[in-house]
Amino acid sequence: MGPETDDSVADLNAAGAVGPEDPTLQRLEDQIAWYDRKSGENQRRFKLFKGAQLVAAAAIPVAATLGAHSAVAATLGAMVVVMEGFQQLNQYQQNWTLYRSNAEALKHEKFLFLAHAGPYAHVEDGNALLADRIEGLISQEHAKWVSARQEREKTDA
Repeated sequence: MGPETDDSVADLNAAGAVGPEDPTLQRLEDQIAWYDRKSGENQRRFKLFKGAQLVAAAAIPVAATLGAHSAVAATLGAMVVVMEGFQQLNQYQQNWTLYRSNAEALKHEKFLFLAHAGPYAHVEDGNALLADRIEGLISQEHAKWVSARQEREKTDA
């Protein structure tokens, strides 16, 4: 668990929201950290692959104009296709946006809970409601992931 997560749990404890070892808030912080980390990883991978693709694609006409061997242009073209294939296979852009969206939705729940606002305003056991809503968000994301994988398998077949 990183320092960001430790500070967040300390904020929750200071707010009197929970005890020091509350499993619901520990799960919330763990999930926020996971989605945040995975979003960043996928963003970096997407930008790396897309940047390399752009450079390789731009180099094709340059190589042809400068009279480079035709194998150079062919290799650059093949690299563009392979990089696009990896992007489609691993869904870096889609995962980046999906994970970012989930991290932000979980943060939103956390702040509503801490402020005793929204669905937590007049609830006796906000902790139980928080656990239910966190798991609902995570389950929705999992269902979307499974659906997207199944849809991709259909189109690939």
